[in-house]
Amino acid sequence: MPDSADPQPLQDLPLDELAACHECDLLLRKPVLKQNEKAQCPRCGYELYAHRHNVVSRSLALVITALVLFIPANFLPIMQLHLLGQTSYDTVWSGVAGLYESDMRGIAAVVFLCSMAIPLLKLLCQLLVLLSIRFDTGRSYGLFIYRIYHHVRDWGMLEVYLMGVLVAIVKLVDMAQLTVGLGLACFVSLLLVQVWLEVVMSPHQVWVALSGEDVHAGD
Repeated sequence: MPDSADPQPLQDLPLDELAACHECDLLLRKPVLKQNEKAQCPRCGYELYAHRHNVVSRSLALVITALVLFIPANFLPIMQLHLLGQTSYDTVWSGVAGLYESDMRGIAAVVFLCSMAIPLLKLLCQLLVLLSIRFDTGRSYGLFIYRIYHHVRDWGMLEVYLMGVLVAIVKLVDMAQLTVGLGLACFVSLLLVQVWLEVVMSPHQVWVALSGEDVHAGD
């Protein structure tokens, strides 16, 4: 990959043939990648983008899997707490409702947005974007939706909620009889599927496909 030590050739290139590293801002010629190749910054080693195989089909499978897991992850019991002869079943939704009923409505709203609403919005955005590429229709809307996805992606904090659940389990295990529910397994699976989806769904290939530069860019 060419370095930016000689700026003259780069100045003569059109913008669509240039790439900038997101980490160190090094300006480079955009390399032409073959299947399963990836471009790395020669200065800092950051992965600029990759050309992955069958991106759309694999990403669609992961998005649908995540959507299937979303309901049980949020509405099935994460844990069952037995204390003083009483049993309570705690879910993500019951946690939000409990905060709201305890007059902590601001916290309830933040938990609802970060653990339920925004993760669902992200998945729906990804689904619509992938469908627009898969069926080659509505790509202008797909571009708009993908921009929305990039604005909200950092606000879905499932891993933070999971960390809070694990801390609660550790603290309560010596105080009461605690049973881990199926909802926790679904929640962890949902988190792992979303992480996998972020790896598989190459942003560069999605942008190229949505812009219509190459109808096979998402394959």
